[in-house]
Amino acid sequence: MTRCARFLLRVLVLLSALASPTLFAQVPEAQIQQLFPKATRIEPKQADPPVQSVYQLDELLGYAFESTDYSNLQGFSGKPIRLLIGLDTRGVLTGVTVLEHHEPVFLHGLGEQTLYDFVDQYRQVSVGKPIVVGSRTAAGSAGDSVTLLDGVSKATVSVVILNETVLLSALSVARKLLEGFASGPLATPRADLHESLDWAQLLARGLLQHWTITRSELESALGGTLDDYPEIDPEYDSQPFSELYFAYLNTPMIGRNLLGDEGFARLNEELKANEQALLVLSSGMYRHVPDDFVPATVPARLVLMQNDHAIELHDMNFNNGAVKDQLNIPVGMSMEGFEANIFRIKTHNAFNPAEPAGLRLNVRLQRNHLVESSTQLTRGFQLDPYLFEIADPLVVVEPAPIWLRMWHERWWQISLLGASLILLTGVFIWQHRISRNSRGFHLFRAGFLMFTLVFIGLYAQGQLSVVNIFTLLLALWNDFDIRVFLMDPVIFILWSFTFISLLIWGRGVFCGWLCPFGALQEMLGWAAKGLRIPQWKISDRSHHRLQCVKYLILIGLVPTAFFSLTLAERLAEVEPFKTSMTLFFLRSWPFVLYALILLGLGLFVHKFYCRYVCPLGAGLAILGKFRLFSWLERIDACGQPCQHCKHQCEIGAIKRDGRIDYDECIQCLECIVILNNEGQCVASINARKKAARAARSAEGELIVTDATQPRTSEAL
Repeated sequence: MTRCARFLLRVLVLLSALASPTLFAQVPEAQIQQLFPKATRIEPKQADPPVQSVYQLDELLGYAFESTDYSNLQGFSGKPIRLLIGLDTRGVLTGVTVLEHHEPVFLHGLGEQTLYDFVDQYRQVSVGKPIVVGSRTAAGSAGDSVTLLDGVSKATVSVVILNETVLLSALSVARKLLEGFASGPLATPRADLHESLDWAQLLARGLLQHWTITRSELESALGGTLDDYPEIDPEYDSQPFSELYFAYLNTPMIGRNLLGDEGFARLNEELKANEQALLVLSSGMYRHVPDDFVPATVPARLVLMQNDHAIELHDMNFNNGAVKDQLNIPVGMSMEGFEANIFRIKTHNAFNPAEPAGLRLNVRLQRNHLVESSTQLTRGFQLDPYLFEIADPLVVVEPAPIWLRMWHERWWQISLLGASLILLTGVFIWQHRISRNSRGFHLFRAGFLMFTLVFIGLYAQGQLSVVNIFTLLLALWNDFDIRVFLMDPVIFILWSFTFISLLIWGRGVFCGWLCPFGALQEMLGWAAKGLRIPQWKISDRSHHRLQCVKYLILIGLVPTAFFSLTLAERLAEVEPFKTSMTLFFLRSWPFVLYALILLGLGLFVHKFYCRYVCPLGAGLAILGKFRLFSWLERIDACGQPCQHCKHQCEIGAIKRDGRIDYDECIQCLECIVILNNEGQCVASINARKKAARAARSAEGELIVTDATQPRTSEAL
């Protein structure tokens, strides 16, 4: 590898790293602080669910989380929009921060401030009702049942995807962590099921669990002797390390027998709807709560497990000191030395008491002030499903895919575009019949190009771009997801039609009929003719050399996209499409000046940009080499000697020998119009003149023959 090549490789790698700063980035606490201004403590990111809890002293304010942990929805660029989202304990968004995005319309068009202004609308918006972007018709019928956000003109797809990302992420967190967002337990205790059972009967039937952890069991778990831990008093060596009793209290079969009727009734009064309760008693060297445990908090030593998911237990402060005295303990059994608590299982944990579960004791022992050992011990249990009314799981109706909603909202644009493409297909199929009426065909083409410019380009934002090729290649290189391309129905339909037409007729169907910027250039060519602006004559040699420029641009852009999509999108500004079609020249002056220069050159050289600069046209020309047909008819006289079509082809796609260069032809069908009109085709004109001369010659010979005939006697 030469020194120059090594230098270029290093530059590309550096640019790629600069363009993707989030490769090594972590969310700084300062950004979370902006979402929660009152925060005094931000916990590290937990694993399940992946959130960071935010506190003001000991009060939980809410949760901060990244959207990419919950949603892989790709943006219009083919890359996910990475967001930092804040959600308080009521299910209200405290704000949304954009961490990373690759949306071209904001990066190189409208500006990122437009995106930031959009996400500011999420502040203090509840996720408890639908959030709709820019659809006043849909929101108007629902009144206050939806939250309406103002959309961003020219960036509809990007902001709809962003909104869907916010909702998917926030609702995922809310359903796991917030009350009121999760459904109640699928197993509901049977209120009518009760029989009197004593302590021993409850134990025998597994309704009350007894768990004893011996010293040897713990030493085996720790991998060492307890003698190394000063906090373990040697006088307790004869006692178990921990002895626990625990029971699920919501079912009358257990709760009424343990707490009595009055205690069970009071427990149900203190529990909120769909909340559940767990009784835990323990004694021994290591109880389930330490001596300094603060009532009404979460115990660090104890957690409930189900489906490998840890469920927090919240102390109800249910007269903790007297709980064990209220229990129906058998005569002769002492609860002295036992600590008792009743813990609340909150609704959002979705604990199902009819499924297998486990109680986990987290053991932490201090060897010295520097070294600590820890282990976890779990006792599994399962209650008899007979105690519960088992409901079928609620079927959560998934909303229609976002791409399907986009197609539904733009149905009339899709219908109109589809009808126009069917019409254009008919023109190409019956081109000879239609082109016989020269004036009618030219009027039709002018009208269709106006439709392409105004409707497809300016209104429906259907200007295809080389950036779309980047997105497709990167999608094929990584994990292809067709939903990315279905987000914009107009672009998807145009690309599908263009790809099919490439295989049938070549690149010209799009470039000559469906490209809005190409239509604008053609109209400028009409204006140049009307104003009698002299056209620059470009020699065939220079013309062929200049044609290579667009291929060189394409070759430079495509590899760059694999190093850095952001850099490739910036370089793709060689296309003036975003300035002219997407933003309608409402942009900073360098971009506007560049677009105007290209259009100005088109006044002197027909479709200058299309012929010499357009990388999209170059890419389509390469794919067009695999076309199945060469539909533009040629006759023997074309090029030998007739050069009329070559001189009339303003794009310069007809060679001297009459052959058509399909890589450059925009299939305006002007050569077919000439061929099918006897007043324009030189071969037809010459054939007609020859026929006329032959007729006149035949008529003269007939006259001469008549004159030389001998007269008959009758004539005399």
